[in-house]
Amino acid sequence: MAASNSSARRVTLVTGASRGIGRAVCEKLSAQNHMVVGIARSPGDSTFPGELIAADLSDEQSTKRALADIVARHQVTGLVNNAGLNHIQKLGDIELARFDEVIAVNLRAAIQCAQAVLPAMERARFGRIVNITSRALLGRATTSAYTAAKAGLAAITRSWALELADKGITVNAVGPGPTETEMWNRNNPPDSPTTRAHIASIPMKRMGKPEDIAAAVAYFMSDEASFTTGQHLFVCGGLSIGPPMI
Repeated sequence: MAASNSSARRVTLVTGASRGIGRAVCEKLSAQNHMVVGIARSPGDSTFPGELIAADLSDEQSTKRALADIVARHQVTGLVNNAGLNHIQKLGDIELARFDEVIAVNLRAAIQCAQAVLPAMERARFGRIVNITSRALLGRATTSAYTAAKAGLAAITRSWALELADKGITVNAVGPGPTETEMWNRNNPPDSPTTRAHIASIPMKRMGKPEDIAAAVAYFMSDEASFTTGQHLFVCGGLSIGPPMI
């Protein structure tokens, strides 16, 4: 029978932790008594609710060094693979170097993080892994690399869940819809026709907030979700179902 470490303060690693969805997840989990260790490119933030480590997740060696430091000091039994990168490019304009960078941040780094924390989870016979995907994996023009990476992350969520189910480790995914984050606003200026069209297509007629996503992550990280694994929850205002009926 898998052991629960609910009586102890869990150590949870969150990537892309300094802003947007990642920051909201860190604040939510910290409020629920997790010791949060975050990874971000720019860690200089005294208000962060935990320990913030600098690493460039697009760089395999930078990621490896950061993870080695973290697991040497902490027994990590929670992982939120949140780091994301998107370059807007039509098919004919895709630069392979940029494609590789998107795959590295969204997918390769997630695998590295899971491999780094897996031994501690197996020893504890307890673990929670949540992968942040995107509603865009269902298809969105000009985001071939991003949709490929997020679809891959959704697929390995199911594979990991099957591999780890008998070890007390659950693996689930949360797929945000359009969410008010810095990355979204950088690629979708708030007053642009494209952004207005996106909002109009959402059945709930509003953008998501990082806290909406954090709430779903917190469920999958909880003791109450101990019998839930291999699941993919879209938090998208109904956008994954389709546009509203007229």
